[in-house]
Amino acid sequence: MKTSELIHKLDIPRHKLYYLEQKGYVHPKRIPMGDLEAREFSKQDFERVKLIWKYLQRGFRHKSAYQMASEELKTGKPALRE
Repeated sequence: MKTSELIHKLDIPRHKLYYLEQKGYVHPKRIPMGDLEAREFSKQDFERVKLIWKYLQRGFRHKSAYQMASEELKTGKPALRE
């Protein structure tokens, strides 16, 4: 999934997505396109970003959001009751 698709589907700001990548929370594949690089996000990256973004929108800091998203991906249960 390309960056623009992920941004559109999750309604996450581009700078937030890039910050998650910078922190090492997601690892999109980089595809050279001339002088630029495109990012290709896997289904796993998409799910991780979706959950991190859910917790960020609830007011959690990035590290906490990442930890709760990771736990939810591992157990299949939300870290917080919905």
